[in-house]
Parts: sequence; structure tokens; C-alpha cells
Amino acid sequence: MYRMLMSTVSLTQLRSEAASMFGRVQRGETLVVLRHGRPIAEISPVAASTPSWKKPALRLVAKGAALSRAILQEREDEDLF
Repeated sequence: MYRMLMSTVSLTQLRSEAASMFGRVQRGETLVVLRHGRPIAEISPVAASTPSWKKPALRLVAKGAALSRAILQEREDEDLF
């Protein structure tokens, strides 16, 4: 489980301590990167979700006819030239 923390770090500090900073992010912390005292980026852990390639695919259905027949009929009905 990720803990919800947010810290600010300077760009210089991020560059010099990148490995430890990304370790903090990996443990659930969000970092706001400052340049000249102004926020320029937010680095946060990736949300835990199912990758799209693991989700079930959409099923295409055409009522009354097979999908391939419906596509072929639509192509015949189009005036392409």
C-alpha cells in the first residue's frame, strides 16, 4: 500500500540525488520539483491498474447479420468513385 506524501525538491537536488529520489517515489511519495522556487514538475508513483493488453477486448456485434457480411454490404453501398 502506498503512503500519500508530497515533498518539494529543487532541480539541482533531484539531479544530484536521482536514485534516492526515485526510491522515495517508488515507496509512494510524490515529489514536486522546483526551479528557481517555482514548481515545474510533479513525480508520482504509477497508479496500480490493469494494463490495457490484459483487459478483455471489445466484442463487435451486428444484429441480424454476421459482422463481416454487414461490413461488406456497407462497402458495396458506399460510392467511392
